[in-house]
Amino acid sequence: MSSSDVPETGALLSVRKLTKLFGSFAACRDIDLDVKPGEIHALLGENGAGKSTLVKMLFGVLEPSDGDILWQGNPVSIGSPGEARKLGIGMVFQHFSLFEALTVAENIALSLDDSIPIGRIAEEAASLSRAYGLPLDPNAHVADLSVGERQRIEIVRALLQNPKLIILDEPTSVLTPQEADRLFETLFKLRSEGRSVLYISHRLEEVQRICQRATVLRHGKVTGSCDPRRETAASLARMMVGSDVATVTHIGRGEPGGVQFEVSDLSVPPRTPFAMSLKNVSLTVRAGQVLAIAGVAGNGQSELFDAVSGEYPVAADETIKIRGRSVGRKGISARRLLGAGFVPEERHGHAAVSAMKLSDNLVLARSQSDRKAFLGGGFFNVIRKGAVMQAARRICEAMDVRKSGDDPAAGSLSGGNLQKFIVGRELDRQPEILVVNQPTWGVDAGAASRIRQALVDLARSGSAVLVISQDLDEIFEVATDIAVISEGRLSSAFPAGELTREKIGLLMGGLHETKAQAGAAYAH
Repeated sequence: MSSSDVPETGALLSVRKLTKLFGSFAACRDIDLDVKPGEIHALLGENGAGKSTLVKMLFGVLEPSDGDILWQGNPVSIGSPGEARKLGIGMVFQHFSLFEALTVAENIALSLDDSIPIGRIAEEAASLSRAYGLPLDPNAHVADLSVGERQRIEIVRALLQNPKLIILDEPTSVLTPQEADRLFETLFKLRSEGRSVLYISHRLEEVQRICQRATVLRHGKVTGSCDPRRETAASLARMMVGSDVATVTHIGRGEPGGVQFEVSDLSVPPRTPFAMSLKNVSLTVRAGQVLAIAGVAGNGQSELFDAVSGEYPVAADETIKIRGRSVGRKGISARRLLGAGFVPEERHGHAAVSAMKLSDNLVLARSQSDRKAFLGGGFFNVIRKGAVMQAARRICEAMDVRKSGDDPAAGSLSGGNLQKFIVGRELDRQPEILVVNQPTWGVDAGAASRIRQALVDLARSGSAVLVISQDLDEIFEVATDIAVISEGRLSSAFPAGELTREKIGLLMGGLHETKAQAGAAYAH
């Protein structure tokens, strides 16, 4: 980009008094923002603060209600993502916009304005993914890919368009630390070329590491800006929420209770050519215990959750036991009836039906026994809407779920608020066992703290909690015991106090010995 392209203000992108109304609700109000050439600019705020609404206006997904967008000093109207891309704006959304029945290359082709042979797209995508350390098979079908691999498609697809400004909404939420490091190297290279990055993340340490400026939103308004390199994670979080973020009070590792959940020598063949097989997985979770499973994305986490939740029953009934009862061949409803609760990693379409109201999603997730509390008497057993709404309000109050109406569609909530509702929906049942996959993916510091504390409190009350997470900070914050999954194999569980990040790194690399053998390896 030449110096003549840069306006007198020095900004590549400016917004002035930008406002977006949904009825009487202001998702964004009078936003002012400048993004300069060659800078990585953080956009910070709680879930529901207006960040996603703002960037959707910049990318042509939403039309502003008022205000101006200036590109290189000139007022522009961005009516569609295609128009945004023509200007030089690329975007990676937090929630994937991929067609599962198509291949990686075919999904990338759909976002390109020019007609390019699919073979050439596949070659360029493969080359770019290798260069940036985000390995992808261009011929793989999206339906067969893990969440982490799907995120790589979004990042590669945006980079292929050679943007002047790239907007990244939670790009590292499903990346390993090593993958995130490679992404940061890519961003530094883009910055050195004079390109700009508008970066949304709830991981404040990475904001401090890579961003030169930060703009903070709260309740749809700009409340301040700063140089994040001169702040601490705690001070940035305080700017976002308006108060100190609560510290999770750890349960400690006391004497565990009886076995509530048990997996014995579980082996599951891959369901597709691109899936991971599970190999002789065994684990035990006792009352009062939080067992956390760490691992790099795509190493069998999804397959393990599917097996233990009953989404894909396994061949041998005795392989999985809930409170002493064999359930390997039983489905989710039967396992819920035994006191288990489950939270999958994908919020939209898996944990919740986006187009349905929160109250309806609540009823859908309850087992037949649980639903009795919502049914009236008589022959037809009509659902008592008042009882359902009372339960939904109770969940929203307990988890501080922020929403635009009394009973909105699940898809209208921000990602973090929907996650709080989904976790709260399971906690409201007071399950004896809770299995949760990526509990705080893409949520802000305040919401993450609330969810993690809820998991700890559930274990403290005597339940068994199994957490599958890629966030090592989260794992050390909530776990009493930690195991690591790698290439479909699960390590022994270690007391959390005996493990460091380095030791977990060894296990992630495939060290599957016994505790004694692993301890000897660590000592050397």
